[in-house]
Amino acid sequence: MRALRRLTVRASLPEALRPLSQLVTNLRWSWHWETRDLFEALDPELWESCGGDPVKVLGEVSAERLATLAEDPEFLRRMHAVAEDLRTYLDAPHWYQSLGDGAPASIAYFSAEFGITEVLPQYSGGLGILAGDHLKAASDLGVPLIGVGLLYRSGYFSQGLSPDGWQLEHYPALDPHGLPLKLLREPDRTAVVISVPLPEGRTLHAHVYRAQVGRVSLLLLDSDIEENAPAERGVTDRLYGGGEDHRLRQEMLLGVGGVRAVRAFCSLTGTPQPEVFHANEGHAGFQGVERIRELTESHGLSFSEALQAVRGGTVFTTHTPVPAGIDRFPKALIERYFAGFGVPVEQLLPLGAEEDPSKFNMAHMGLRLGQRANGVSQLHGHVSRDMFGALWPGFDADDVPISAITNGVHAPTWTARELLELGTQSTSQGDPATVQGDVHFDGVDRIDAGVLWGTRRLLRARLVEEVRRRVRATALSRGAAEAELGWTETAFDPDVLTIGFARRVPSYKRLTLMLKDPARLKALLLDTDRPLQLVIAGKSHPADDGGKQLIQQMVKFADDPEIRHRIAFLPNYDIGMARYLYWGCDVWLNNPLRPLEACGTSGMKSALNGGLNLSIRDGWWDEWFDGQNGWAIPTAEGVSDHDRRDEVEAQAIYELLDRQVLPRFYEVDADGVPTRWVEMIRDTLRETGPKVQATRMVRDYVEQLYVPAAGAARAMADGGYEAARSEASWRSHVLENWHGVRVAHVEATGVGETPEIGGGIDLRAEVELPGLTPHDVLVEAAFGRVDDADGLHQVTTVPMAHETTEGSRHWFSATVPLTRTGAFGYTVRVLPHSEHAAVPAELGVVVNA
Repeated sequence: MRALRRLTVRASLPEALRPLSQLVTNLRWSWHWETRDLFEALDPELWESCGGDPVKVLGEVSAERLATLAEDPEFLRRMHAVAEDLRTYLDAPHWYQSLGDGAPASIAYFSAEFGITEVLPQYSGGLGILAGDHLKAASDLGVPLIGVGLLYRSGYFSQGLSPDGWQLEHYPALDPHGLPLKLLREPDRTAVVISVPLPEGRTLHAHVYRAQVGRVSLLLLDSDIEENAPAERGVTDRLYGGGEDHRLRQEMLLGVGGVRAVRAFCSLTGTPQPEVFHANEGHAGFQGVERIRELTESHGLSFSEALQAVRGGTVFTTHTPVPAGIDRFPKALIERYFAGFGVPVEQLLPLGAEEDPSKFNMAHMGLRLGQRANGVSQLHGHVSRDMFGALWPGFDADDVPISAITNGVHAPTWTARELLELGTQSTSQGDPATVQGDVHFDGVDRIDAGVLWGTRRLLRARLVEEVRRRVRATALSRGAAEAELGWTETAFDPDVLTIGFARRVPSYKRLTLMLKDPARLKALLLDTDRPLQLVIAGKSHPADDGGKQLIQQMVKFADDPEIRHRIAFLPNYDIGMARYLYWGCDVWLNNPLRPLEACGTSGMKSALNGGLNLSIRDGWWDEWFDGQNGWAIPTAEGVSDHDRRDEVEAQAIYELLDRQVLPRFYEVDADGVPTRWVEMIRDTLRETGPKVQATRMVRDYVEQLYVPAAGAARAMADGGYEAARSEASWRSHVLENWHGVRVAHVEATGVGETPEIGGGIDLRAEVELPGLTPHDVLVEAAFGRVDDADGLHQVTTVPMAHETTEGSRHWFSATVPLTRTGAFGYTVRVLPHSEHAAVPAELGVVVNA
């Protein structure tokens, strides 16, 4: 028989233990060791069997055990101390509270997935883990963030393996009542219901669950409720599942429903309404459309006026380095779903316009709705400016208004406790979260080399035990008999160099690159003097048979009885497994096709634990590899043949392992300490550790994006949105007349026959502005290094001052300084100018001389 409904029944807490309720429902326990210790003390054996899940422990602990603890003075003292520590953490001012009135009172952060803890399986990979770390770091810094996502009743899939190594997917049924969530309720205790209109007069309803992530509230919308018809109940069934129609409804619920959930939450709790809305990838793009609808209805703004108001307070982050990774819907589907939504469809569609006129591009909409946009590493910012450059025709890639903030990871979540207690993340500069400029974790310099190495050995041994447990469990699940599994007790070796490779399995991440020369890899694994061992994990999207074939290829290689004690593919990669890998691996391998890795935060987590990276210079590693924190794998980007490129780069990996990595690891002093290796660990912890912190990342978002966005949003709203109305009118006027703008003539004086550095060129430009005034434009002199085709590089610009006017002709002048030797060139360009624009390229039009 099948249960009609699934429930989680908990023991009733004695009054003396009531603080446990608050502790278990605040997910700070996922990164706070003292809170986890307290829940382990409830019942150590139950803690072990529940996999360290405080929610599950509290749901299964016996009433008798609770009654005993309610009379235990030592447990009660510990509990009250932890509860008081949480209250202090929640109430005390942090870094953000020092910023003053310019900082936004509230920020809404939308993402399709959030990886907070394995107990709340609402994530698939890096995007979700990044979003979870963003919330945690925001909490640590006191940033008033409100997270917005969906509650997937089956989460992402649990991964198994068939006997022949094929990926199997299983979707567990999740009961919200068994998760660390609270239902958002009206004052009369009824559930808040959010509604989103659908075609044919249908309506999508959702309840809102609240997860508390330290100081940050995360709102998760759930459509599996009685108010919905069966089709609508299934909208939040699983992460990244279903066809186009299903995905569109999910993204409408996330964007449109998410804004409505935020409005309800703020109204009920007295939280300030957000001034800034941050869309983490294009999935959340419809939040801007809903806010446009709100303003047209509440303030009588036109679509274009509301668009200006919404843009000012919107931040858009792209994580996608390839066009194939962008959500695109048939334009006809958008027309059908938004026909009666409340915004003119003919004005909505251009927001998602792209080269294919039949498609609606969610990333393009995110960029057009967000006045501020960014990639997630410096290299990814460059890639994004190239990839989306067509949205700003006439501009060089460097002028495309997409900045870059390199991702970070939440150190308390991902760093081994033993390393934190040693002081590997301490600095003589003060609180790292508040230091201006570069931070160095110089506390690691005070740790004895033998102690540091001993801790690394301890963490590797812990990983080996976990690998043995998982290898045995996987073999049983694939049909092996108990009598066949004696070898698993000695699989892997706590004293052997251990390399980790764990991530999603799309083709560009090249899971099987290491298998390019199987014989050579086998020789490295089995070397009698300098062996290595490999721990591999990762999930392929359920619809990606190519990725599943790569997993199967890896599993079959690892099944070889000759090497299975040195290499393992561990299924069901999640946060729980990841911690062991980051703690225990000596080297983190990453070999994507450059430049297709947007950031690659897994290597950051390894670095926080003293792991050395062995990586293609892509994503974050391209900017923070320093020659001491690991090894850079040479790339063969100029090789067009993919097989040949794979061959060249695989050989580079083997060579690095054989000639540099393995010798350095196994070269030890009289005390058995690999001193040169330990110095690399020390450098990684001291120099790389501070850079990869999520607190650094969130500070960058606050200072570079959130504070300016809040200022722009306030400016647009001034005087009953008068600024938004005037800006929309001005933009329309400029674009209508832009076709007539022309640089008619440029003359230069003061050049001389032999220009010398330190001199200057006086430029005077005649510009035709029919229908416009000099106040409508910015005229710039652009200059820099010039190539053989007269292309300008390393460009610098200076504004040209208006001199005189004669009808529609205007003269502008400036002096261009000669600050460099060699080939030099200059030109003049005209751009629209508004005090409300974040960058001159914002309108997407330019006239060059």
